[in-house]
Amino acid sequence: MMRRLRSLRAWALCGMVLWIAPFSWAQTYEQRLQACSACHGPNGNSQMPDVPSLAAQPRLFIENQLVLIREGVRDIPAMKALLDGVGDDDLAKMARHFSSQSLVPAPRARDEALLSRGQQLAEQTRCGICHLPTYLGREQMPRLAGQREDYLFTAMRMMQANQAVGRDPIMSASVYGIPEADLKALSHYFAHIKP
Repeated sequence: MMRRLRSLRAWALCGMVLWIAPFSWAQTYEQRLQACSACHGPNGNSQMPDVPSLAAQPRLFIENQLVLIREGVRDIPAMKALLDGVGDDDLAKMARHFSSQSLVPAPRARDEALLSRGQQLAEQTRCGICHLPTYLGREQMPRLAGQREDYLFTAMRMMQANQAVGRDPIMSASVYGIPEADLKALSHYFAHIKP
């Protein structure tokens, strides 16, 4: 219950910052980076539940996502408001910034049985073909290694339910029919891989 309350408070703060920021102070590149940190954490290392870390993601992946959000293809209203009117050069600069940051994975408990199951599933479903065998991602494929476990689980569930608009439709097909317990195992495994 306390974790849920902390999560709600964090989201409320994030929402306030991002809804106010575009209209009041986040007009320069540096101010936009500061606004990004409100949710995605210092230097792109998220400390907020269900919010991904951007640090060490492939540059092209970040840049593509920023364009998709700015254009409204990916529906994230707070981020769209922050990115409205931002030119391609600044989006590319933001992507370079976050991709060059060092990832500091969130602390989490380790479950050996879940890790083993997740590794087995990742090999069976061949996640390493697109995301690389190290799961560090490449080009437009995101880094899974060291990503927030809660975010990975939520993202895969959204993809499975065809609610991840603006994301690669191959992922929806890749996770189709995978039981929730196995999605949890995959999320646990990827989150514990050292990038």
